[in-house]
Amino acid sequence: MIIKGGVVYDPANGVLGEEMDICIDAGAVAEAAGGPTIDARGMLVLPGGVDAHSHIAGPKLNAGRIMRPDDGRIGTEPRRGLCRPCTGYTVPNSSAIGYRYARMGYTTVFEAATPIIESRHTHEELEAIPILDKGALTLFGSNWTVMECVGEKDLPKLSAYVAWGLRASRGYGVKIVNPGGGEAWGFGSNVKGLHDPVPEFNVTPAEIIHELARANERLCLPHSIHLHFNNLGKPGNYSTAIETLDLLKDIVPSRDRQAVHVTHMQFSAYGGTGWRDFESKAPEIADYYNKNDHATMDMGQIIFGSATTMTADGPLEYANARLLHQKWSNHDIELEESSGVVPLVYIRGSPVNAVQWAIGLELALLTEDPWKVLLTTDNPNGGPFVKYPEVIALLMSHKRREEEMAKLPELLSKRSVIGSIERELGWGEIAVMTRAAPAHVLGLKEKGHLGVGADGDVSIYEIDPREVDPGSDPALVERAFTQAKYTIKAGEVVSRDGEIAGIPQGRTFWTDANVPEEDMARLMASLKEKFEKYYSIQMSNYMVQEAYLSRPVAVRAGVEVAQ
Repeated sequence: MIIKGGVVYDPANGVLGEEMDICIDAGAVAEAAGGPTIDARGMLVLPGGVDAHSHIAGPKLNAGRIMRPDDGRIGTEPRRGLCRPCTGYTVPNSSAIGYRYARMGYTTVFEAATPIIESRHTHEELEAIPILDKGALTLFGSNWTVMECVGEKDLPKLSAYVAWGLRASRGYGVKIVNPGGGEAWGFGSNVKGLHDPVPEFNVTPAEIIHELARANERLCLPHSIHLHFNNLGKPGNYSTAIETLDLLKDIVPSRDRQAVHVTHMQFSAYGGTGWRDFESKAPEIADYYNKNDHATMDMGQIIFGSATTMTADGPLEYANARLLHQKWSNHDIELEESSGVVPLVYIRGSPVNAVQWAIGLELALLTEDPWKVLLTTDNPNGGPFVKYPEVIALLMSHKRREEEMAKLPELLSKRSVIGSIERELGWGEIAVMTRAAPAHVLGLKEKGHLGVGADGDVSIYEIDPREVDPGSDPALVERAFTQAKYTIKAGEVVSRDGEIAGIPQGRTFWTDANVPEEDMARLMASLKEKFEKYYSIQMSNYMVQEAYLSRPVAVRAGVEVAQ
């Protein structure tokens, strides 16, 4: 395939608005190719979109679907053409997830959190999502074995468990959610700060985070630790965020990437002593990122309207349900995690929701380097992923932000600085935040760019960036990003003018990390005892077999790779 004459933005290779051809051969970008030609003259050409943090698979999705029959009736599409029926808006069915991402020009999406014990189901749902390449991040933050290894100060054994857990779950990276809090929740409690001991384990969140980060780098994993802070969603939590980031300054990355990726930072940039004096602390967080280079973040932008919050932070969801008088689902996951699901609505007339809306935008606009901020809504916690084009328009247009602020409470101007920010992001910066940076943060070398050898994933949008001023015409920008003219996956057109034209089975990335045999042997001896005493299933039935992944891509890592 040859894509002729498009206006290409490929920031990873220094291409910013050049009119050029893109050749794809055997599913990858090539120097030359034959075959069909797509005329992209006067159109914006980008690498396929990469979403590094989205809740798209696993039991929590099904809990959300069960709790929200009203949501299931939104976005219903009958079977037509190549497409299976679609249902749902904030928690759509698996088919709808694949089709809707592809229509927007996205080709790679990562599930944000899966417990090891429930990963079979996660992979069953990932397999049911058409078109997209994907992977899943494995939860370790409140795991019994992790906390025991941390308490014993046994880094080799902890590294062995992380390697074994990734292999058992066919997971891609280390996800940490409210470290220690999931286990404390089993006792009806929570951890309130970095140095609050976890009941029965005599370790602190600070120790869990730091040692998992050390294990991550000892194993030379492609992605850094992926961190959901303690005290997330609580007024005044920005101080916990900065304290935690400082804790990780001494971590030296084993690969060309960050030492920590902080997810949905909007929910951790809160000031105030309670909801009555709640305010944005995005300027303080952005200032920290402008002065330090060891961390990245994603926005976690909220969208006004319906959302379905779901997280391994069980105490947070209980608090949400009680605060908002909403229905609530809670789940305790054996020796590994807790979780919760709460449907809610973000309301324009709510001062708290208005400030939350402002915080996500402030983080992206005040952080100088777009490579440090990924565009997300923490789907579906802040809102559904189909609203990404709205977020792009808000970031590119001061005019659009002013129009939205006119609908919001006057108190917003006193509790945030969004009204004073005139910065408008450009096409290249949006390409970084939605393509190049997510791929780099995840360690996916063939994603997020259009250099020779990259995956042949391309998005073509019917808008000419040389002619359109996003600041003046944000509606045109939002419309273009809502529906790609063409989405190309590994050289195959999968979406054309919003119609699904191909439904290939995507690949699943996971990390195969090796450790010394003696470390694994010590680990397996203690794990065998745990399964016999505590787990509801046998170890032989615990691991995700290769058969659950129809197109696996195993990324090599481990102590040997690091050396």
